Amino acid sequence: MSKRYTITAALPYTNGPIHIGHLAGVYVPADIYARYLRLTGNDVAFICGSDEHGVPITIKAKKEGVTPQDIVDKYHAIIKKSFEDFGVSFDNYSRTSAKIHHDTAQNFFKTLYDKGEFIEEVTEQLYDEKADQFLADRFVTGTCPKCSNEEAYGDQCEKCGSSLNATDLINPKSAITGNAPTLKQTKHWFLPLDKHEAFLKEWILKGHKKDWKPNVYGQVKSWIDDGLRPRAVTRDLDWGIPVPVEGAEGKVLYVWFDAPIGYISATKEWAERVGKDWEPYWKDENTKLVHFIGKDNIVFHCIIFPAMLKAEGSYILPDNVPANEFLNLEGNKLSTSKNWAVWLPEYLEDFPNQQDVLRYALTANAPETKDNDFTWADFQAKNNNELVAIFGNFINRVVVLTDKYYNGIVPSPSNFTQVDEEVLAAIKAYPDVIASSIERYRFREASQELMNLARLGNKYLADEEPWKVIKVDEERTKTIMFVALQIASALATLSEPFLPFTSDKLKNILSVTSSAVEMSWEDISTKNVLLPTGHQIGKAELLLSKIEDEAIQQQLDKLIASKKANEAANKTVEPQKDTITYDDFSKLDIRVGTILEAEKMPKANKLLVLKVDTGIDVRTIVSGIAESFSAEEVIGKKVTVLVNLAPRALRGVESQGMILMTENAEGKLVFVNPDDKSVANGLHIS
Repeated sequence: MSKRYTITAALPYTNGPIHIGHLAGVYVPADIYARYLRLTGNDVAFICGSDEHGVPITIKAKKEGVTPQDIVDKYHAIIKKSFEDFGVSFDNYSRTSAKIHHDTAQNFFKTLYDKGEFIEEVTEQLYDEKADQFLADRFVTGTCPKCSNEEAYGDQCEKCGSSLNATDLINPKSAITGNAPTLKQTKHWFLPLDKHEAFLKEWILKGHKKDWKPNVYGQVKSWIDDGLRPRAVTRDLDWGIPVPVEGAEGKVLYVWFDAPIGYISATKEWAERVGKDWEPYWKDENTKLVHFIGKDNIVFHCIIFPAMLKAEGSYILPDNVPANEFLNLEGNKLSTSKNWAVWLPEYLEDFPNQQDVLRYALTANAPETKDNDFTWADFQAKNNNELVAIFGNFINRVVVLTDKYYNGIVPSPSNFTQVDEEVLAAIKAYPDVIASSIERYRFREASQELMNLARLGNKYLADEEPWKVIKVDEERTKTIMFVALQIASALATLSEPFLPFTSDKLKNILSVTSSAVEMSWEDISTKNVLLPTGHQIGKAELLLSKIEDEAIQQQLDKLIASKKANEAANKTVEPQKDTITYDDFSKLDIRVGTILEAEKMPKANKLLVLKVDTGIDVRTIVSGIAESFSAEEVIGKKVTVLVNLAPRALRGVESQGMILMTENAEGKLVFVNPDDKSVANGLHIS
């Protein structure tokens, strides 16, 4: 029976574009689920939108010298296009700056306010005297009281993941002026989460112990076990949704309160556009509500938003919140500030029309219960060894042989062998196998079951060898090709949730886009024939193409360049030493020299023993440069030498001076030397 589903995907924050971590964590699994549900005949509202309020946007606007609206307009357009480009099939992609959202969020707040669901408190908040404003959490940085990270924010430490209040920070400072803030009284409204603790324990810890993912359940349990406390729902800020009650001038709804209401306002906007009633999608007990999010949003979607919905009283609660963990990139945490990411617009520039390759690679390696690592080598292998060698190879062989033997017309089978019967039965089983994995939010497993169907097709062709059989038994060949075409037809539909662009191409090749032969998910399980005898298919075309080593190396080079740029940018320059007099400096005797001989100091990794012509004499100098230079490559080098340094014994060798060195941005030692050949040994440096 058809069911109604409301599927939400976390609202992306509009202070930058989308990268592969977002796609893997939230949007590809959500899209697979929504596409599957539509194919199985369900009523689906797949909802998302841009999250456009909050302090990071105001910070970015200040840095760029533009308005917050300029920032959100720019990134809303970029993000929306990225989703469209990658085939994420939202029924509505809205934004929280829309009037319908402002109205919905204010009405929601007012309902809770009128019901007495908030606590009104005057509290002390951090205030920047120089900027003459209260500091929202993200405008405060300091030392985390739990892990001593010196760059923690006022709402969260991104190193240890602890949720904080700005007043918890040690040595807090304003992100606006850098000054130490003071405490000043201000009035705010709080949602008393402790009031809903008993309900949350019953609903989640008892009700969802078996069906929620362990990573989600574990994080929620930890929060509840720690004891829930009231949480502010308003902020002193000029960018956001005004608090709609008297005495709240200059205050806005806290972004974590208004953002999840964005799912409701986006549903209203969609329903209005298509002429539907929005309420059943949020208020009918027969509707299944599923939130797709990353692990950093678990608390908001499993504790805070449900407490808000429960307090309002007329809304359903989520049936599941299948949050994913984080995706790393080449062994390091994805970082937008460090440009350690694969941005979707850039990916499409480098790999045009290869959206499905990334979708598949991210699904096959999805961080479903633990953090996973994306590597370009694995991406290449997933494409070349699976999509091309298994899926694409099977389809190509079937279409080419059908064209060659029968001019693209599906042949009429004769007697089916036991192998044929087993393959046809296996085709019928695959929809339920894949569906079972999808409905348990095991998208990695589901993608591999899809690939197993393509493997079945390849094995069938390899075992039956129609290219040989055609020479001796034309009737048997017709049966083989008929069965192979049924597999190809099943793949065209079953691949749609995972590989929507490839699925469309394959449907066009097989000419199954018309209503006469178009098939549903259920048809594959119930129909004996998917592609009927006499049906005309099209010509073969390249479904998927091999990715060469050069393309992968270009991506690795990009990341190396980002890493070097970050190291250079973060390189700290040592502060100036104490001031010396000219007389102090004149005591240093620095001369030009040439290294005549060099050898490694035995049992010392860092030391080279050098013979240096200083122009005064030839002397021995022991230098700690062996990790940056071999003995052979320094012979003949012009160097600068401090010659009047008191001799010092190093591992039994007397060193009579010091070679002057510095370090480049990559941490490699570099000689401080005059390269001009006209500079003679022994000359003073002053």
